[in-house]
Amino acid sequence: MIHIQAVELRRLLPMSEAIETVQQAMIAVAAGKANMPLRSVMEIDGTNRLGVMPGALRDPDVYGVKLISLFPGNPAKGLSSHIGSMVIFDNATGAVSALLDADALTAIRTAAASAAATRALARKDATRLAIIGTGEQAETHIEAISCVRDISHIRIAGRSRARAEAFVDRVGARFPGVEISAADDARHAVADADIVCTVTSSATVVLNGDWIAPGCHVNAVGASVPTMQEIDQQMLFKSALYVDYLPSALAQAREIIDAIASQAMAQSHILGEIGQVYDGTMAGRGSDAAITLYRSLGVAAQDLSCAQRVLANKSGL
Repeated sequence: MIHIQAVELRRLLPMSEAIETVQQAMIAVAAGKANMPLRSVMEIDGTNRLGVMPGALRDPDVYGVKLISLFPGNPAKGLSSHIGSMVIFDNATGAVSALLDADALTAIRTAAASAAATRALARKDATRLAIIGTGEQAETHIEAISCVRDISHIRIAGRSRARAEAFVDRVGARFPGVEISAADDARHAVADADIVCTVTSSATVVLNGDWIAPGCHVNAVGASVPTMQEIDQQMLFKSALYVDYLPSALAQAREIIDAIASQAMAQSHILGEIGQVYDGTMAGRGSDAAITLYRSLGVAAQDLSCAQRVLANKSGL
């Protein structure tokens, strides 16, 4: 059995390759080539959770399950908030064939998914990026978005300005030639942004739609279970809204669930899945003034396709 730790996984899955891999996975999802039961989340102690994400993907043929602990307090201990293993099974025998570090895999594939959506939906001349959140996903999102747009300015917002400043001090040297600064709060961070990424573990709204200017693209990423919510309903209403996987969005995105349940928004306001934009069957950005929103829940197909790519790169295929 192959066991791939975080350092090796990051070496075997460079971000530029991960973006292409995730995009192809989402095309397969939109084409019905994935079997993905909804993520199951078990409460542990009222704060921490265990997530189970099984799935099977055709083209490439791969199946497995991601077992991941969601511990929001881990960053204060110097650990990822998402810790666990990606289990890949042998297609011929059903035996476990590989275990991959799930926190590194999750960090890379999540940011890669945002970057692929940004490439498809953001204005071509977008240069100003705002990140709400100061954890591991904030750093990987800077790397990923920089692969698809010529980013020159980045503003960071956290739970406090001090957290944002600490993040800038920690990661600034990784991105020479880019002006990275801390904002007082989320509203100031997004004020003149072309691209916004929310990458928090917040249970309450951190981004109001009223703060977003015409022409902006938003990746709403951090809230992956119905008990969490990063964006308000106004953000939905004023945007051209795309999701990664419609069944997940309808069952696990709280702002979408509540907006439809209250009849404030019809399900038809969701234009479609991002894979339909990638394969050309659905239009993306309508104009430079449009606001586009990619609501990411994270799906097993992304994990499976990236795990398969890691294993192929390791074997030299």
